[in-house]
Amino acid sequence: MKRPNLALLIVLSFLAGLLAGTRLEKVAFGKANRYTVPLDSAAGAMRPLLRQQNKLSVSKNLTPVELYLDLMKSALMDLIYENNPTVFSLRVSGRDRGGRGLTLIGMKRLDNIALLMNDVLQRHIPGDFIEAGAWRGGATIFMRAVLKAQGITDRRVWVADSFEGLPPPDEKAYPADKGMALNKDNLFAVSLQDVQDNFARFGLLDAQVRFLKGWFKDTLPNAPIDKLAVLRVDADMYESTMEALVSLYPKLSPGGYVIIDDFGCFEACAKAVKDFREKHGIRAPIISIDWTGAYWQK
Repeated sequence: MKRPNLALLIVLSFLAGLLAGTRLEKVAFGKANRYTVPLDSAAGAMRPLLRQQNKLSVSKNLTPVELYLDLMKSALMDLIYENNPTVFSLRVSGRDRGGRGLTLIGMKRLDNIALLMNDVLQRHIPGDFIEAGAWRGGATIFMRAVLKAQGITDRRVWVADSFEGLPPPDEKAYPADKGMALNKDNLFAVSLQDVQDNFARFGLLDAQVRFLKGWFKDTLPNAPIDKLAVLRVDADMYESTMEALVSLYPKLSPGGYVIIDDFGCFEACAKAVKDFREKHGIRAPIISIDWTGAYWQK
């Protein structure tokens, strides 16, 4: 059976929203689980943004842009034709490793990307958007969709990955990575061509998407990036997380955001974040997204 053209499906739904003002009710999937490691508390100016993120169940008339992005999220997580309620729930919560989906981060972390991107765009925070550790490209495809939906043509999305999987742990230099064998998991080895093809399936492979192929220690220090508005790190390990922060955080504009995908999932990742923040005197509150993701504002 021939698979549907997802780009065409999304465009048709977008047009349907323009013509009919489609109503769609969003469904909440329960409260996020607690972190396995402690988080800083949110405070001050971040509270309005945090309250906005926590509005998970709201019945409203979606705009055409919202309709387009909601359908993009469902397509990227491979939810559209999923009838198994257990699998559906796992994918929405970002706990599923199987399927044909192009992202494993779940609904809340996708929503967080849109929330923070919209915030920096509305406040005119300068810079591009990047994910360090892209897997099949789902999160960065969604970043490009956000820009496309809003007609933003002067910012780029950067996709940084080895496109060969994770590196073997250097336990001598980075003891926190001892025992991690993610480099042996073929699930994470997705080629550059496959990721580019995934962008193309949604009609989003263009000059506003740039790829950085190679180990972070080789590609990120000299990456031709001037400024960043949102830095997303999905690197799992201490070494990779630290390398991404060391190379890219200085390029993050004041008022921009850092997203750490694995803060609550891997202790090595959490330690890298804490060590980096302590070394650089960063006191901005770390805010929970779901059971693993977290972010802070520079």
